[in-house]
Amino acid sequence: MILRAATFILLIFLLVSGCAAPLPTWRSRVAPLVEDVGRQDAPRLFPQEYRSLLETFEHGEAIFLVTKDHKLADSYYQMAFQKAELLQSELQRVRKRKEDEERQRVAEIAVKAEEEQLMREAAQAELLLREQEKIQAETDARAKVESEMQRSRKEPNQPTTTKYTVRRGETLPQISGRAEIYNNAELWPIIYRANRDQIRDPKRLWPGQVLTIPRHFSRNDVENPEEIRRHQVR
Repeated sequence: MILRAATFILLIFLLVSGCAAPLPTWRSRVAPLVEDVGRQDAPRLFPQEYRSLLETFEHGEAIFLVTKDHKLADSYYQMAFQKAELLQSELQRVRKRKEDEERQRVAEIAVKAEEEQLMREAAQAELLLREQEKIQAETDARAKVESEMQRSRKEPNQPTTTKYTVRRGETLPQISGRAEIYNNAELWPIIYRANRDQIRDPKRLWPGQVLTIPRHFSRNDVENPEEIRRHQVR
């Protein structure tokens, strides 16, 4: 704005005076540069440097218009040009720093997003592994029970005890694990089902209780029984 006003005054002055004196050499070079740094936010980022540039340029304008000392005016235009170049360099440095900071910020966001994605994938993989381990454990447990049942059916001297008297401190898994009963503690629900009329809580047995020991049962009687889930006798 200042530059345009000064140019307009200069043209009027030349027309009135009728002089056709040539413009100083540095004026045509510094004028667009001053406008350029003004558009690049120099007044806000470097207020003192920008003010010094304007003062130097305006001083040269005043000498050129009033005293018509082109040589002296050109020396101020040259100083203004040097200040404008320096200020332009500082503006480029600030712009480059901001661009670098923005690239770094974007890169950090990308790295963080990738880390979060890897953590989610790791959590999903761990959850899947646990599910697979759980399924495998259930499969192995069923296979073990079935194997024990098949082996007991094949053994020629299979126990034939059909009654058992509870001793002090005994539990259903202990009784089921005895060799003359099932030789497998995990089959305790079979005894519990057959004696529910006298066993209210499978975790509590009383000495002297006479329990019925079933000898004919199917796989469904021992696979995932409801009593195991409800009472979890150990």
